Amino acid sequence: MAKCITSVWAVVFSGKQSFLTKSICARKCSSGVSVKTVLNGTRLLSGVKHRSSVSTVRYESSGPTEYIVESPLGPVNVPDMSLPAYIWKDFEEWSDKPAVTCGSSGRSYTFGEARFISHAFAIALLQRLQLKKGDVVGVLMPNIPEYVFAIYGAMEAGLAVTFVNPLYTTGEILRQFENAGVKCCITIPQLFPVSEAIGPKLKNYKGTIVVGGETDQRNRVFGFKDIVTSAKPNVLLPEVDPNEVALLPYSSGTTGMPKGVMLSHRNCVANLCQCNHPALVNHVPTSDSYQERILSVLPFFHIYGFNGILNTSLSYGMHMISIPKFTPESYIECVLKYKPTVLFVVPSLLLFLASHPAVKSEHLASIKEVTCGAAPATKSLMDKFLEKVARTDINIRQGYGMTETSPVTLFTPNNMPESKSGSTGQLVLGTRAKIVSLKTGENLPPHGSGELCVQGPQVMIGYLNNEQATKETIDEEGWLHTGDVAYYDEDGYFYIVDRTKELIKVKGNQVSPTELESIIMQMPGVADCAVVGIPDILSGEIPRAFVVLRPGHHLTESEVCSFLEPKVAPYKKLAGGVRFLDVIPRNPAGKVLRDELKVFGANIEEVASS
Repeated sequence: MAKCITSVWAVVFSGKQSFLTKSICARKCSSGVSVKTVLNGTRLLSGVKHRSSVSTVRYESSGPTEYIVESPLGPVNVPDMSLPAYIWKDFEEWSDKPAVTCGSSGRSYTFGEARFISHAFAIALLQRLQLKKGDVVGVLMPNIPEYVFAIYGAMEAGLAVTFVNPLYTTGEILRQFENAGVKCCITIPQLFPVSEAIGPKLKNYKGTIVVGGETDQRNRVFGFKDIVTSAKPNVLLPEVDPNEVALLPYSSGTTGMPKGVMLSHRNCVANLCQCNHPALVNHVPTSDSYQERILSVLPFFHIYGFNGILNTSLSYGMHMISIPKFTPESYIECVLKYKPTVLFVVPSLLLFLASHPAVKSEHLASIKEVTCGAAPATKSLMDKFLEKVARTDINIRQGYGMTETSPVTLFTPNNMPESKSGSTGQLVLGTRAKIVSLKTGENLPPHGSGELCVQGPQVMIGYLNNEQATKETIDEEGWLHTGDVAYYDEDGYFYIVDRTKELIKVKGNQVSPTELESIIMQMPGVADCAVVGIPDILSGEIPRAFVVLRPGHHLTESEVCSFLEPKVAPYKKLAGGVRFLDVIPRNPAGKVLRDELKVFGANIEEVASS
């Protein structure tokens, strides 16, 4: 099936959107060298080969074992390999099939091309930028196909990757990159000014790589095309230990400021294996005549978009179609053009599909499955979507997880009974859970609501340079405390009912109240403040600030919002407004009583509307 590369390192730029394009032919190249021969001959897989040994993950708890729920699917076999090795292990089977396509520009790469370019980029990072194994690179890009090369190339070179929301302000990006210890930034021309501003402020910064840009060696700027085409083959890359850190996504966890989540190669590979079971997998395997098509606008810088969608798609040989920025017109256009068989959504996107008048049932005729994550989708929302498509043969799935769990811990199985509607599913392979009483700390039986705690090989190593936060999240017995309130039934189906953690979820995006509070407190007239999430039909939640003014000072809602807005990403803005109080309710230890503020805010709205 595999086609040959006309020239392994031949890449050119074309058009106004100057990104990589390729020259591929179906016949043998002049040298007669096949993809497989070149891969093995240049030791592309050296250091990341699939080893035959596997580890069966089982757990023995040193604490109370009563009411601990085991996965009904059994243990998980985790291969001893790095994440890139796992992603590319079967690529030769579908080398000529499209791997990733930009839904906006149409720019596309096959699996064979993606594998070659990723490897060349790995070499370039070590040769041209002089990065060392264990260094951290930062990715500042929207969803474009070249994201694949940036991530897998860096990991194959033995580097760790942190990715950031391109909508973040310069200050937000700098804060994350400083904390992570970023030594190289990979970006695009439109975002280059941001990387140019923060680069000099980063310790031992090696340079910026611009996808679609030109090399300016004197200013430590490297064009992606230049360094990939100049990478020397026959280079032996360093061995990558699966237990080493692969990713550093940032999460607020259950409380506080965003923190670097240390995910190992094994964490990510384990989670992909945990979701690969006949009870959970519903796709048709890729063959000469068929390939599933996945459409997703969910960002790759989010763990759901990266390990839950992109990595899943590529490891199964599916065709990933992504959109850099969501607009109703662009999304509908992609649905019509590519006729996806699988959609990955968040509740707000599912609501768009279910309610937007421009989306017709015939537009969704190719869809076989919809997976919803990042926030719970209600039964009424799912019913509304099924009513729009006017079909009953679409499988709507839900999952639950956290950045700290790589991310999946719960997933709805195929053919889930109608009576379980509203559940986020059962535990994936090799995962166990318990529900802990918020009052007594005891494990609860079925139908008892308490904090969900989980164990499994997908649980993070810990928070970067933050031992205290790690201990607060993962206890001495290895249980990760999710901060979510849930219960399970007699059949092991879990239901998320509330949150104990402070985190605000805006269209699936994490918003840390602490982060917003720290900015508002910089205003001279503010004595105290607290931020909470309030319900919103479209976004799920939106932030609202409660502010206490200093004596003799006067501030308006508009002034507070205007002070915050230029310092944060758009989804972090105070869409819920500002309310002024005489005092912020706190417990004797000084902790903000956010539930009281939510109730107080709801009462204000009720009075105002009556």
